[in-house]
Amino acid sequence: MYTPGPQTQQPPQMGVTPEPQAKPKAPGKSKNGDVGAFIQQCISLSSYLKELETQAHLIHLNYEGPNFLGVHGFLKDQYEAHLEQFDTLGEFIRSMDYLMPMFARGLADAGPGIQHVTSYKGADMLATYYKNLEELGMKTKKLEPVAAKVGAIDIQNYMAELCGEAFKAAWQIKATLRNV
Repeated sequence: MYTPGPQTQQPPQMGVTPEPQAKPKAPGKSKNGDVGAFIQQCISLSSYLKELETQAHLIHLNYEGPNFLGVHGFLKDQYEAHLEQFDTLGEFIRSMDYLMPMFARGLADAGPGIQHVTSYKGADMLATYYKNLEELGMKTKKLEPVAAKVGAIDIQNYMAELCGEAFKAAWQIKATLRNV
C-alpha cells in the first residue's frame, strides 16, 4: 500500500500560468556522444521522409500505365506510411526535449533533399522513387549506430524497423519495374 510522504511543496495556484523553460541555443553533449548532432541527423531524416511522402503522393496522382490500379494503391499505402514515419520520428525527437522546425521551408532546409521526378513516364517516376527509398534505407543504416552511441535505444530500434520498410518497398518497386 502506498503511503504518501510529508508534503513539502505547496499546491499550484489556480489561474497562474507557469513560465516556459528557456531552451538551450546549442544542444549539449552527453558522455556517450554528441546528442545535438544526432538530433540534427534525426531532423534531417524527418525532412527526407516528408519529401518522400510528397513524392509518393504526387506519383500516386500522376501515374499512368497498364498496372495503374496496383501502383495507385501501393503508392497510397506508401505516402500514408511516410506520414506515419515522419510523425513517429518527430515524436522521438520531441521525447528527447528538442524542437522540430515550425514551417515547411525550415524542415526542407534541414534535409539534403531527394532526387526529384523529372518525367511523367510511369517507369521513370517509379525509378526515381525507388532510388529515394534505397537512399532512405541507407540513411537509417548510418543513423542506427549513432543512436546506439548516444543511448537512444528507442530510436535505434526504430531505425532498424524503418530500414526494413524502406528496402521492402524498394524491392516491390524494382519487381514492378522489371515488368514495365
